Amino acid sequence: MSADLENQQPQDHTLIIENNGATQPHDPSHPVTKVHTDGDYVQFGNERYLRSELVEAFGGTLNPGLAPPPKHDFANPAPLGLSAFALTTFVLSLINCEARGVTIPNIVVGLAFFYGGAAQLLAGMFEIAVGNTFGGVALSSYGGFWGAWAAINVPSFGILAAYEGEPEQLRYALGIFLVGWFIFTFFMMLMTVKSTVAFFGVFFFLQLTFLLLAISEFKNSVPCKKAGGVLGLITAFLAWYNAYAGIANPQNSYINIKAIPLPDLQDRSK
Repeated sequence: MSADLENQQPQDHTLIIENNGATQPHDPSHPVTKVHTDGDYVQFGNERYLRSELVEAFGGTLNPGLAPPPKHDFANPAPLGLSAFALTTFVLSLINCEARGVTIPNIVVGLAFFYGGAAQLLAGMFEIAVGNTFGGVALSSYGGFWGAWAAINVPSFGILAAYEGEPEQLRYALGIFLVGWFIFTFFMMLMTVKSTVAFFGVFFFLQLTFLLLAISEFKNSVPCKKAGGVLGLITAFLAWYNAYAGIANPQNSYINIKAIPLPDLQDRSK
């Protein structure tokens, strides 16, 4: 069945309007698609897909909702972006936890520039190229976050030097910086509530991480910073889990990920 789906010829999507049980195309030149559900199948415009094919491994593709298989020859860029985000977050979070007594975060600068930054940004651009708006916005934005974080810790940018002699103002500035990312992540999290547990978990724990780290700067609280580090580690492992879900398949691994969908609150309310 999956082979039949893969061999399905791409067609132009049109807006489908239901009229007394029948469907008819409306304005064929308009690139808008109406989604229909029919038991085990979901129809996007003129194309029909198995529902099981559409909901599999949301986190592995960074697609937060039902979508047809992509019509392109690119590989899935989401695992690269997720892996880059996960490793960079993992290392910084361990330092925030003061693992092995390490408190100086500069070892993360290289990762933040080239892996969490450049590689993740590149993955985000490819997500946009394959038509995944959510994945493109998420990966490109967090790639920008890591680049900005690295710049703060590089003397030649002069960011820390601008606050020389004003440690309290520096802490407040960093807190404001982190609050902005908390707000952004919170809204991204709201767009994953119809996806899977692991996918939602990445953004849920990430927004809490940003919030605790922001509070630690405002309050100059080491325990709060360590708590943020712990949540950051959870976030990193969830990101790796989703990356694995996007790469592993029966052909390359004996351990495959089965997506656990979040409850559909709309169905329960009916």
